Amino acid sequence: MKESHLAYFYSGDDGLSDVKMTIVSKKGKERIREFIMIRLDIEEGGNQKYYTYFKKPSDVSRITFMVHKTSEGNDQRWIYIPSIDLIKPISADDKNSSFVGSDFSYEDVSGRHWTEDTHSLKGEETLDGKAVYVIESVPKKKYKGFSRKVSYIDKESMLPLKEEYFNKKDKLVKEFSADKIEVIDGIPTITVRTMNNIKKGGHTTVSFNKISYNVGIKEDIFTERYLKNPPRKYIKK
Repeated sequence: MKESHLAYFYSGDDGLSDVKMTIVSKKGKERIREFIMIRLDIEEGGNQKYYTYFKKPSDVSRITFMVHKTSEGNDQRWIYIPSIDLIKPISADDKNSSFVGSDFSYEDVSGRHWTEDTHSLKGEETLDGKAVYVIESVPKKKYKGFSRKVSYIDKESMLPLKEEYFNKKDKLVKEFSADKIEVIDGIPTITVRTMNNIKKGGHTTVSFNKISYNVGIKEDIFTERYLKNPPRKYIKK
């Protein structure tokens, strides 16, 4: 699971991409979110920083989201809401809440560290023609996100092809799928991914475009100053 986490969340030393998020309700109504995501790895598998700038539509335009991810303790998250000129810290209790109204949580976006769960190999299967490890993960501490998770890890790329999330009653409540994997700068990358909300209905699909790795991103971008004033070098409005 450590190897899978590194392959999924720590590709290259940093990353930059344009992202399109399509949120589909139970009744089929679509909402679109377009944003730029910037990532910097401070240490492999350890501290990491994310910066997200929303471009469209107008109701989320100029909202920025920042994460300081730590390998120990709770991650720090902030969101800047320009309409009221407010920087709001996101508490650890809120990390499982919806990310800008989508079926992905805040933690789904930046990842859950592999050391927070106890993992066990349940078997080996074939999924969509690919050989996978089937891994069950159970939180070590009380956790709102899931009571257990089953991951299907591609043996070749070590990327998660599917993840199933179960609640306390052991009912499937949401399901992640890697819909498209491409090799970018020599790195296998999930460029299209979907979270199906089994409990509420509906789903969210996220497409990553114009992906670049090892851009040379500087750490000073990930400060409150840039939450209000996005770095023009990377943000093209």
